[in-house]
Amino acid sequence: MTRDYKETIRARVQRNPEYTTALLQEAIECLMSGDVETGKAILRDFIKATSGFEELSRIIGKKPESPIRMLSPKGNPTANALFQIIAQLQKQEGMRLEIKVVQ
Repeated sequence: MTRDYKETIRARVQRNPEYTTALLQEAIECLMSGDVETGKAILRDFIKATSGFEELSRIIGKKPESPIRMLSPKGNPTANALFQIIAQLQKQEGMRLEIKVVQ
């Protein structure tokens, strides 16, 4: 991604809480529907625009390279690691996403 794109995401996250929530929600929906690559890409953008990988890594007790690698295009995070990251992102943003059945 270009620097302008990353800065646009960061600026929008900082000024629009609804966008922040929607971004994390979209990442989770992509993961749940099987589009893991897009879900990981959105999570990377979300992390870079919010706490950053350094802070997230400190909180979850991992080296910064670990979540960066997990969420890279070739990364293959375990379910435990992925849900640990998602749980922490929800906590730091003061939100709780819920799953609902849609038929």
